[in-house]
Amino acid sequence: MKSLLQSLLFLCLILAGPASAQRVAEDDAGFLRQAAHNGLAEVEASRLALQKAEDAQVQAYARQMVEEHTRAHEALAQLAGERGVALPQAPDATQQAKLQALGALDGAAFDARYVEEMGVKAHEQTIALFQRGASNARDPQIKAFASGQLPVLQRHLERARELRRN
Repeated sequence: MKSLLQSLLFLCLILAGPASAQRVAEDDAGFLRQAAHNGLAEVEASRLALQKAEDAQVQAYARQMVEEHTRAHEALAQLAGERGVALPQAPDATQQAKLQALGALDGAAFDARYVEEMGVKAHEQTIALFQRGASNARDPQIKAFASGQLPVLQRHLERARELRRN
């Protein structure tokens, strides 16, 4: 009886290991997918801002966002591809609704909403995501990617806050 219990315990431990590893890998994949959604939303909103923004500083910020988020997305896509993680090709449904609402605005109203929603709020959310990734990712390269992007994201947020104050 004792050896049967030991065998069952051993079997449970063996089976628990791969399930745990799979869950951790899924957490990392979830980070990669959400980072892609966020980056795609930022690029799409910023391209819209290049067409609709009235303020030259907002246009300059949007141009920087397109360039830097596109570059980050390329690195993210390579990292995900090396791990067999399929990334989304568009912002998520909530982000798409915000983009649609943003697109309905013009002039100063557009500028203010773009800076608030995509510059400030979206970057605050993305920074929180990347902080979790930098702290919790199991894959060292994913952790390094998240850590490496944080200073860039924080600069974006600070610049958006400056634009909001002006």
